[in-house]
Amino acid sequence: MKFKAIVIFFTFISLLCLAPLGACKSAGYHGLVPIAKLGTVDNDITYTNIEGTALMMDIYYPRTATGAVPAIIYVHGGGWTSGDKESGAGIQFIPELISRGYLVASINYRLAPEFKVIDQIGDVKCAIRYLRAKAVNYGIDTRRIGVIGGSAGGHLVALLGTSDKSSNLEGNGGYYDQSSRVQAVVDLFGPADLTIMFESTPAQWLQNVFGTSNFNSDDIRRVSPVTYITGDDSPFLILHGDQDTVVQLEQSEIFFQKLQEANVPASLVIVKNAGHGFRPVPTTAVISPSQQEMTVMVADFFDRYLKK
Repeated sequence: MKFKAIVIFFTFISLLCLAPLGACKSAGYHGLVPIAKLGTVDNDITYTNIEGTALMMDIYYPRTATGAVPAIIYVHGGGWTSGDKESGAGIQFIPELISRGYLVASINYRLAPEFKVIDQIGDVKCAIRYLRAKAVNYGIDTRRIGVIGGSAGGHLVALLGTSDKSSNLEGNGGYYDQSSRVQAVVDLFGPADLTIMFESTPAQWLQNVFGTSNFNSDDIRRVSPVTYITGDDSPFLILHGDQDTVVQLEQSEIFFQKLQEANVPASLVIVKNAGHGFRPVPTTAVISPSQQEMTVMVADFFDRYLKK
């Protein structure tokens, strides 16, 4: 009878912890990655549908998993007007991340001029909430979500790292019972203080992308990552080329300084001889750190903050 009682007890506990949104949620348990999915990719998964526009992500499953895994969301660049989830500076990091046991979701978001940057940050935040809402399906530990993005994508992930629900940037994609906060951010040469970056930008381009022609307006400040910096922000790793003429290195230097002033854990790596997208400048130059060294650096950063 004693043995039978023990079996019943552990059966009850097991069922409790396997409940999709049950009592073990606070412990971060949200199911396991399906064995058949390990090392595979699911393409074009719809994470929300807004006014007839389906927004999709590609999900790269880790090669191995022994429990709920941390997740990384990759956000592509393209000047807020172009780009795709299958391209951009962050794609190169995915093989290393899945080899270290991360699930990686590469997402698309609505683009300007049809949609503005304020819509785009709402889309990206929705993608975070979707993954938390579907954590049981994908085997994700919702306590351990990081993001990486390049250029315009770097700007969007920086906003994820500094803003919260009180910033009123959540958008209208659904899953509002879930948080869009993230636990680690890798910002690849993303703009941070848009009032400085766009001081000399043509008014029509600003109108097309941001919905305002005034570079110094509240609309521009509202989507500037520096606006929301507080001491409880996510840890940041920022990488930026010293020869970047598209997004000036000054943007990352300003951002890094303000993060430091708020006591946010942050590192700035200046990549020598590198232009936008870490392209060598001149083309015969050798960038330092190298692409491989940056890959290890990024993965080590995520390990530090998402595998504690």
